[in-house]
Amino acid sequence: MRWKKPGIKGVVYCWILCCLVWCVSWYGSLGSPGYDLKALRRVGVYKESQLHSWSSRAPVVASGEDPGEMGQGVVLAPELDPKKKELFKINQFNLLASDRIPLNRSLQDVRLPSCRGKVYPALLPSTSVVIVFHNEAWSTLLRTIYSIINRSPHELLEEIILVDDASEHNHLKDKLENYISSLGVLIHLYRTGKRSGLIRARLLGAKHARGSVITFLDAHCECTEGWLEPMLSEIANNRKAVVCPIIDVISDDTFEYITASDMTWGGFNWKLNFRWYRVPQREMNRRGGDRSLPVQTPAMAGGLFSIDKDYFYEIGTYDEGMDIWGGENLEMSFRVWQCGGILLITPCSHVGHVFRDKSPYTFPGGVAKIVNKNAARVADVWMDEWRDFYYSMNPGARNVDAGDISERLSLRSNLHCRSFRWYLETIYPESQMPLDYYYLGEIKNEGSHNCLDTMGRKSGERLGLGYCHGLGGNQVFSYTKRQQIMSDDNCLDASGTVGIVKLVRCHGMEGNQAWRFITDDSSIRHLNSNLCLTSKKNDPINPILEPCKNEMNQKWIMNSKYKWQADN
Repeated sequence: MRWKKPGIKGVVYCWILCCLVWCVSWYGSLGSPGYDLKALRRVGVYKESQLHSWSSRAPVVASGEDPGEMGQGVVLAPELDPKKKELFKINQFNLLASDRIPLNRSLQDVRLPSCRGKVYPALLPSTSVVIVFHNEAWSTLLRTIYSIINRSPHELLEEIILVDDASEHNHLKDKLENYISSLGVLIHLYRTGKRSGLIRARLLGAKHARGSVITFLDAHCECTEGWLEPMLSEIANNRKAVVCPIIDVISDDTFEYITASDMTWGGFNWKLNFRWYRVPQREMNRRGGDRSLPVQTPAMAGGLFSIDKDYFYEIGTYDEGMDIWGGENLEMSFRVWQCGGILLITPCSHVGHVFRDKSPYTFPGGVAKIVNKNAARVADVWMDEWRDFYYSMNPGARNVDAGDISERLSLRSNLHCRSFRWYLETIYPESQMPLDYYYLGEIKNEGSHNCLDTMGRKSGERLGLGYCHGLGGNQVFSYTKRQQIMSDDNCLDASGTVGIVKLVRCHGMEGNQAWRFITDDSSIRHLNSNLCLTSKKNDPINPILEPCKNEMNQKWIMNSKYKWQADN
């Protein structure tokens, strides 16, 4: 049979059919758990005029035997302890040690061996590095700047933008302006004039950025060899990628450079505190065992990341209704994922950061008020019904004025963002927030009138009972559809016939952590042992398992303002 050339109409039909098949397969992949986001990684290309050829920088060589070279720590003589402690109060780190370390000190190449030989695209977009500071120490700020200059390909470093958020220290006035003008690199210094906080100060810096990519860093960092290329490479591959480095630790005491694990990713607890967790097997399998490939992280720490400048504005920059600092990292994490972006940690990029036990800065109105307001905005805009977990842990947050969120809700609608359930199912199935649950609130014993209480204890320690205070926190538990009774990361756990009930990291495999609330007699039964959770009269603070006797000290009340989410 002779092949007949199709007509114009046939070609059009064929083209439409192909488009429909592609769309169905693409959207189908987005809706299924565990998808690898390959479709998203092909989004967006840069114009030729936005790309630059580049060459790697030579490693910074140690200058003699100066303190701190090659990332080593500085140990001060004991007689300097009084001065060290006094200066420590200024920035909440050992300023005396920091000031003894060269501003351009050398560091080890801390990358994985598989990263050192990686070949990145010959053409990459340039970046503007934005650094916000408030009363920062001279040595840490300048060491941050020098590490950027010395370890970034000059062709890819468009500029460094410093934003002074109303600093009061004299060394950050004319002295700083004169010093940076002599460095031979384009550095702009902008001043907010009054205390604006990290979020608004970063927006000021972003407004002036000329690079195709914006890289945000804190003012007490040190960039290592090859830190920039992996981040820009991921964004060049997909302009909707928000890319973070491995954040290494610079000791706040000795300023030793300590390499962090590449096997952790970002998550959060019920209080919406950011936490580092071990990368799950699911994500390791997706990468095929190649640890040099980026990790698709559910959340980012927020201090250090790169983002395409245009995409930063398309997706809504920062929530300007937030104050000072706190919560903006989770807000952006949820927004990026739920609105079609991708959040990555690239193990081939390492940046050190001075982690402090507490902030040296004051928060207008107090830390609790600012943190509660910001977190409430995150919960109300992005978390749908799972916002109840935040409010149950922090009942006082309901009394904080979170401000007008209508603009952020409109942004979510206009960007056609997905639900928080989609995020939990698809991006973060390992989350400590249960996907389906029966109950959320306090669990009160009818006999003792005390409530189950974690007492702030860690995994492996005993469950407690305490006076029902109604303040959430340690007395908030969720009874889940998977038959867990959990509080944040930990589940009630009992082994064999031993009566002790412990808090153990939830494993999701039932067994010792499987419980059932029997509505007929209000008992909580441990399924493995068929024993009942009991409040003993002679030991009212340590609940145990005993044979079920339908007694008052084995009856439990699950009654809160949060409705039951599923049929028991």
